[in-house]
Amino acid sequence: MVSDGQVVVKFGNILAKQCLDQRFSRELLRAAERTQSVSSQLGIVARVKAVTGESRASSELLLSNVQNLLHAVQHVLRAAEAACVKGLGQPSADPEEEEVAAFCRQWRKNLTQHRAKEALNSARDELGLRKTRGAKAEPSLISLVQEQPPRSRNIPKHPSPRKGHTAMDRHL
Repeated sequence: MVSDGQVVVKFGNILAKQCLDQRFSRELLRAAERTQSVSSQLGIVARVKAVTGESRASSELLLSNVQNLLHAVQHVLRAAEAACVKGLGQPSADPEEEEVAAFCRQWRKNLTQHRAKEALNSARDELGLRKTRGAKAEPSLISLVQEQPPRSRNIPKHPSPRKGHTAMDRHL
């Protein structure tokens, strides 16, 4: 989990560089920084727990840190969504930046298609508002990441990233 947190941090930092709006870029950098801190804390707690053995307090602390990391990752992905909607600049020639930009373009394309389909939905209630019951939720980066089949994640068994892997090789 710690290494996956680092992948999300790298994703957030790359995306913040491409973001056209400075407010969204700063928010994304703050979220990535928070994720970095929580990920580092989780690594420390996990190493201490491995040395000290089983105790209820250390297990609760570990679980709390895992939950904090999940919340921090969700914050990065929500900030990334906002940055993608606001607009991204052209990525540099760096393959990782190109891969992140392609991932975000695909999500934005899915979001645009979803919104167009929903706008055409003629199911209305008595006030003329679109009915939301039975409507599919808007695509989010979180759902796009969760939909990735396990085989494509390419997550190494060893917790440290292997040399030469890009930020999106593991699709977060």
